[in-house]
Amino acid sequence: MQLAATPVIAAEKVTLKLGGFESAIAISQLEQFAKTGTLPPQLQLYSAFLTPQVRKVLNNRLQIDPKRADGYIKELSSSPYGKQLLKYLGVAIPELTLPQLQAAVSLAAQQANGVSVVNLIKAYPQENIVIDATAAIALAVKFNPSYLQSQAVGSSLADKLAVTSSTEFKPSFDPTILGKAKVIEQTVVFQDRKRDRNLPVDIYYPQQNSLLSALRPTPLVVISPGLRADRKFFSYLARHLASHGLTVAALEHPDRTVSPNSLLPATEFVNRPKDISFLLDQLSKLNQQPGALHGKLYTEKVSIIGHSLGGYTALAVAGGELNLQQLRQACKGVNPLAQAPADWLQCGAATLIDSKVELQDKRIKNAIALNPVVGQLFGENGLSKINIPVLVLASTDDAITPVLNHQLRPFTQLGAQKYLVTAIGGTHLSVGNPNSQALTDTGVIKERRGAEAQPLRQLISGVSLAFINQLTPNAQIYQTFLTPAYAQSLSTPNLPLRLSTELPPSVITQP
Repeated sequence: MQLAATPVIAAEKVTLKLGGFESAIAISQLEQFAKTGTLPPQLQLYSAFLTPQVRKVLNNRLQIDPKRADGYIKELSSSPYGKQLLKYLGVAIPELTLPQLQAAVSLAAQQANGVSVVNLIKAYPQENIVIDATAAIALAVKFNPSYLQSQAVGSSLADKLAVTSSTEFKPSFDPTILGKAKVIEQTVVFQDRKRDRNLPVDIYYPQQNSLLSALRPTPLVVISPGLRADRKFFSYLARHLASHGLTVAALEHPDRTVSPNSLLPATEFVNRPKDISFLLDQLSKLNQQPGALHGKLYTEKVSIIGHSLGGYTALAVAGGELNLQQLRQACKGVNPLAQAPADWLQCGAATLIDSKVELQDKRIKNAIALNPVVGQLFGENGLSKINIPVLVLASTDDAITPVLNHQLRPFTQLGAQKYLVTAIGGTHLSVGNPNSQALTDTGVIKERRGAEAQPLRQLISGVSLAFINQLTPNAQIYQTFLTPAYAQSLSTPNLPLRLSTELPPSVITQP
């Protein structure tokens, strides 16, 4: 169906319904509230709902290229989050149709400063728009510009990062299947008395045999989970790597309570990277002691894998430099209700006292950051300080760490050898252990997990093994699994998978 680019008429008034009450107001009065915060008499009935936070949401602007407005709604409506967003819109504005929404977005996108809730209402192609105020307020707090922008790049990434080949990808072996070594698991708890932190660690290592002995020493792998996730979050990955002869230490950071009204303590952005350095110090000592782990903990050549806040941790110890000045500027007046969780979570670091925080640990020789929290933590060039290989995972339906601000744009800063794995349709927790207690659905978007996300977990198992083995004499053997063709070979129609070393300029320059 061909949709009109602009409406013949535009809305002049809004009929607000709240319970049994109904009030008609001019859109100019709603616009006055958005601009000044002053409530006209007709809006006094809704004063309990029209808070400063709601006013800020009304003024949030989503930058949409007018030429891409039609495609934007099409892409958005085909995504899981977009479908749910349109469902909420249908409840808040019962008479709204998809063609009307398309026409309103097309007209609003022509505004110089982007699409806001207010100018979207003004562009509605009817003289009167009826809004259920209660449902609209619930919708407003879900109007999340950074996530909506990230949603729009999904299909274009699938196309632009695809590779064509006349031959099927047929490797000589499959890095996604378990290796031949029997895996032994041991739990150790280290106590950092100086910082009053207890660190439980699960150590996975292969049972010794003559072949593995000949390959020693192999890199030590450290796994840092995200906020509220435990050390079992990547147990499948730890066992996989250990079965191929690697020793893996999966730690659990002390948990801290976080809510929309209470940011993560600033100290956590320092403590988590320091947990890694403390752990390596303790493992180095343990490596010298008699016992099953003697000689198995090569702490001078370490690969780190981190997810979410653990992804930030991995980038920090890899050499990424925090830019607190830029972060503080970005976090001025931040409203948790109008942000993706990672967009306001990062602001906890803005109160750090030291202007220059040294977090790098030079024992880290390469880093894997899965769905990392990045945003403005490292500023515009803090990640360019990293001079070791880095692999980043971005999931396009990630509502926690939206891909544009937390993975794609930060990826372009990296100057050393780098790889980007993109899961088109993957969510924040898709890569984790499907049996993990941390895998709970959010109220906004359903996480893709279980069997539907298995291809992504397989890819991460194979790519991680290949990436870590670049630090070993087996580097050449595994190089073939760090190619676009390999990632695409594991794709499914519902979960396209891509691997690249660069991003198309059109993605990088999205507003």
